[in-house]
Amino acid sequence: MTLAIPHARVSNTPDPRVQHTGPASSTKRPLPSVAGSRLTVPLVDGRRVQYANLDHAASAPCLDEVQDAVNELLPWYASVHRGAGFASQVSTKIYEQARTVVREFVGARRTDEVIFTRNTTDALNLLARALPANTSVIVFDTDHHAALLPWRGPNVHRVTPTAQVERDLDEALAKTPVGPRLVVVTGAANVTGELWPVARLAAVARRHGARVVLDAAQLAPHRPVDVRELDVDYVVLSGHKLYAPFGAGALVGRADWLRAAYPYLVGGGATRQVTERAVSWHLGPERHEAGSPNVVGAHALAVACQTLGQHWDTIIAHEEALLDRLRAGLAGIPGVRQLSIFSDDAPRVGVVSFTVEGHDPGLVAAYLSAEHGIGVRDGAFCAHIAVHRLTGGRALRASLGLGSTAEHVDRLLTALRDLVIHGTDVRYELVDGRFAPVDDPRPLPPFLTARGQ
Repeated sequence: MTLAIPHARVSNTPDPRVQHTGPASSTKRPLPSVAGSRLTVPLVDGRRVQYANLDHAASAPCLDEVQDAVNELLPWYASVHRGAGFASQVSTKIYEQARTVVREFVGARRTDEVIFTRNTTDALNLLARALPANTSVIVFDTDHHAALLPWRGPNVHRVTPTAQVERDLDEALAKTPVGPRLVVVTGAANVTGELWPVARLAAVARRHGARVVLDAAQLAPHRPVDVRELDVDYVVLSGHKLYAPFGAGALVGRADWLRAAYPYLVGGGATRQVTERAVSWHLGPERHEAGSPNVVGAHALAVACQTLGQHWDTIIAHEEALLDRLRAGLAGIPGVRQLSIFSDDAPRVGVVSFTVEGHDPGLVAAYLSAEHGIGVRDGAFCAHIAVHRLTGGRALRASLGLGSTAEHVDRLLTALRDLVIHGTDVRYELVDGRFAPVDDPRPLPPFLTARGQ
C-alpha cells in the first residue's frame, strides 16, 4: 500500500514572505524566509520597530517552510512504529523518512546510524554513554559545555588550542594509552564563529587510530557538512539552531559502539522482547530512542535540512556580506574589541563576540534591546573557559542568520557608537541578576497577558 504522506506545499505563486537578496535574485535562489523576520518589538520610548535578531547562535527562528510542514503534519500526528491505524502509518513513514534526509544532509555513510535526540547536548551525552570501557577522550577546553562536559573519568584529556592546533592534538594523542580513542572537534566556535580545520584534525586522529566526533551545532546552519569528506566518525547537531525549533537533534555515526552500548534510555520502543527473566534490546537506532519519539521535531529537522541544502550558495553569500559589514563596523568603534581564539583573520561563520571598554556586557545587551530593538547575547555563552580566557569575564555576541539584514547590522553599529559617545537614554537596574530599564513600560504580547502571565 502506498501511503498518502503529507508534504510541504509547492506553489508557483511568489510568496510575499520570501526574502530576496537584491537585484541578482532573479537568477539566484531567494533566501528561505523565517517567521521571526516579520516580528516587531516595543521600545521604551513607545515606538515599535522590526526586531533585529542578532542572536541566531543561541536559537534560530523557525523557517516558514518548516512551519508550513509542521502544520500539515499535525492532523496526521499519531504514535509511530506500533500503530495499525492509518495516521500511525503516516507518522511512522514521516519519522523514518526524516532519518534518510538527515543522513543525506550530513553526507553520512549508508551503514551509519541516525539517532534522534533532543539536541546536540543530548546527542553528545548519548555518545559518551556508548564509549567502550577505558576509551581515551581528547577535548579542547575552549569548546561549548555540551562538547566539554559529558566525558568523565581519568581518561579525559583537555587540550588548550593554539594557532598550531594540529600539533596540539598530535601531542595529546601521543600521550594517551593504547586502546579506543575519541577526539571531540568543533566545526565552528560557539564564541567566535571561527572555523576549525576539521579535516586536518581528523587526519591527525587517524594517524593515532582515533575516532572523531564533530560538534556541528554552530557549523550546520551556515555551511554544508559532509561526514565522508571530512573523514569523521560521528556528527551531532541541533534543530533549534537549524531553524527547526521543535525539540529535535541528531547523532549520526558508526554503528558498532552504539549497538554494543546499553540503551541510553530504557523503556518501550527500545525493546525487542521482555520476559519475566530477561530483556532483549533492538540493535538499530530504536535501541537509544525509548519512549514515544518526537515525530514533529524529527520532521521539522528534516524539512529544515532539505531547505538549507537547496540554498547554500545564497545563504553563504548573504551571511559573508553581512559578516564583513559587521566586523568592519565594529573595528571602527572606539573601545570595541573583537574576540578570536586563533587569529583575527581566521575564516568564520556569522558569529562575532566582542567587548565594549568600560561597559558591562549585560547593560549593553539590555540597552540594545530596550532602546533599539536589537537582540544579542551577553555572558559566557556556555563556554566559560573560552570567554574567561579571552576577556577575564564576560562578553557580547552578535550572530547572523537568514533573517538578518544590512539594516540590522547598521542599527547595531549605530547603537554601539551612540552608547560609547553619549551613553544610555534611560536608567537601568539589576532585576534578578539581569539589567532592565527602570519602570520598563514595554508591554508583553497579548498571548502572554491573555494567559495571565
